[in-house]
Amino acid sequence: SDERLSRRRSDAKPLWTDLHDWLRLERGRVPDGSATAKALNYSLSHWEALTHNLLDGDVNVDNNSLENLIRPWAVGRRAWLFAGSAPAGQRAAIVMSLVQSAKLQGNDPWAYLNDVLTRLPTHLNSRIDELLPHNWHPAR
Repeated sequence: SDERLSRRRSDAKPLWTDLHDWLRLERGRVPDGSATAKALNYSLSHWEALTHNLLDGDVNVDNNSLENLIRPWAVGRRAWLFAGSAPAGQRAAIVMSLVQSAKLQGNDPWAYLNDVLTRLPTHLNSRIDELLPHNWHPAR
């Protein structure tokens, strides 16, 4: 991450500076209330967040990895309107969150859910955190 941060500062920071200057210049040229003005205002008002990757080498430049994780759920959103009831939809959302969290931890979602659902009936409530995706270890 140190090398990445160094490269970002040397290669990307001048480009970001040029972009920021251009955004401010263009903002002065477009009429208030226009769609272009709103877009420029949005970028300028979120500049610190947009350029946070220049301060920390561990911060991704984009959110593609997250977008790829949620794409299947976004595609299925319309089908899930018919989950049956609001509580059924909430349960589906919980299961989907567990599946994606297991994936993020490098676990096979099927193995994770199979193991957790097998262990759950006899697992102590006081130790339930052990079954969360970031703490989970397969039963032996």
